[in-house]
Amino acid sequence: MIKDSPNPPLDSTAFHTAAHRAINHYLNLSKRPEPSAQGANLFTVREGLDVETLLINASEDIGSVQALTSHLAFEIEGAPRDVALGICRILEGIQLLVERALDQRSSR
Repeated sequence: MIKDSPNPPLDSTAFHTAAHRAINHYLNLSKRPEPSAQGANLFTVREGLDVETLLINASEDIGSVQALTSHLAFEIEGAPRDVALGICRILEGIQLLVERALDQRSSR
């Protein structure tokens, strides 16, 4: 007498379906959508802002970074302090350029 298997085979339809999905995902690259250029950046600037608004926000951000860097410069010593002070000077120059652009923009 032939006995039935104590572990009858399972329905393999779900397994085969999942396997085909995995194979198609990795091998059928032509069906994948191209990543959009808009999704490449983490942050974006809202459309329609005028130049003055952009310059004002840039000036405020530069001032904030300059304050952080100058605070850091007085907390450390040696070569790292020199680097932090150099960054402060560069930021001061950039802030002067932005403020000059704002002045020229407002004098129109």
